[in-house]
Amino acid sequence: MCFEFFIASRYLRAKRRQAVISIITVISIIGVAAGVGSLVIALAINNGFRQDLQQRLLGSTAHVNLMRVENSGILNWEELVSRLQKQPHVLAAAPAIYEQVLISRGARAKGALLKGVLPRDERRVSEMLDTVKFGSANALAEAPQSQGALPQPKNPLDTSGFPPLLLGKDMADELGATVGSVLLVTSPQGELTPFGIVPKYARFRVAGIFQSGFYDYDTSWAFTRLADAQRLFSLGNLATVIEFKVDNIYRAREIGQELEHAAGPGFMSTNWIEQNKALFRALRLEGVVTFITIGLIVFVAALNILISLIMMVMEKTRDIAVLISMGARRAQVRRIFIAQGVLIGVIGTVLGLVLGYVASWAGAHYRLISLSPEVYSIDYVPFAARPLHGILVALVALGISFVATIYPSWSAARILPAEALRYE
Repeated sequence: MCFEFFIASRYLRAKRRQAVISIITVISIIGVAAGVGSLVIALAINNGFRQDLQQRLLGSTAHVNLMRVENSGILNWEELVSRLQKQPHVLAAAPAIYEQVLISRGARAKGALLKGVLPRDERRVSEMLDTVKFGSANALAEAPQSQGALPQPKNPLDTSGFPPLLLGKDMADELGATVGSVLLVTSPQGELTPFGIVPKYARFRVAGIFQSGFYDYDTSWAFTRLADAQRLFSLGNLATVIEFKVDNIYRAREIGQELEHAAGPGFMSTNWIEQNKALFRALRLEGVVTFITIGLIVFVAALNILISLIMMVMEKTRDIAVLISMGARRAQVRRIFIAQGVLIGVIGTVLGLVLGYVASWAGAHYRLISLSPEVYSIDYVPFAARPLHGILVALVALGISFVATIYPSWSAARILPAEALRYE
């Protein structure tokens, strides 16, 4: 052990005439440990929510969407899907139709986003059809009974002939709908008559109710067959968007641009990052604010280190003078007190990291903190501690501890042996 660290460690272990210095030192260690542990836990919670949210988003939406710039629909979507899903980095492709509708049951009505899909292709790009909790999504895989207008049986008790529809759980609760219920779906894109545009409507049968875990989806989304959506909106054999699943979700923007060039002129792409930019920016800002706020605990602990070292210099003035008289250089005296403050920071940081990672592991493994799934869409607080966060927190804590030692070490190095030992 080098000279400076040997003296610094002896100062930390030695019994002092003023017990208050020892108490302040212990409080400094506890403060650093509390700050570091709290930061690790807070960042683990923030990262856990981010990972859970990202996983749910990627399971519910496609990675890249391709559509026409003028939003006129894609005529040759079969050939385009077949060709583009062979592009590099593309794992799957699926056509879809998105349109706003009004869904009503009796006196209850709810605005919704109706998505027409091909179930086999949709399952390859998203997991929404796999979140059906009541009923089944298999009805969407059945071929339409006719190619003309949507079938509307005359007998209201015979619901088997109505086209199938999947509803979000929250929307179904608001409408009072269950599996087998008949709903009236009204499209604002109606037909032109001598009296103006008359909204077009058709009755659908609830074949299943899904629960994705996202409030926006569960309260305002509905799924039907692509052919049924085309007939409801009088689109012909059109698709409004082609969705893609790619092998690298963080390169979705670049892959989308490549798909634009491959599709030809008149196409534009969006991706999951752009669609949820505000949400992830808010989570990132929350992490920064959390880091700064809880980091104040480490700052307060550093003030305790500063006070402890100043009182140590006052107590050890004679010892410092003796060391200088025996040949110790002033730089060595300065390093003694720097080492002492850093040792306090190291001990507190190690204890805090152990506490933080153990608490994060226990919280994730045993799901210690429960939540209301109706409010947060998840029934427990997710913890996902990252080693990089621990390294960053440790560097910040040690840096603050080092800064707190500058003034006391400078004061100790300025002690004059003759003045300190004059009356000894």
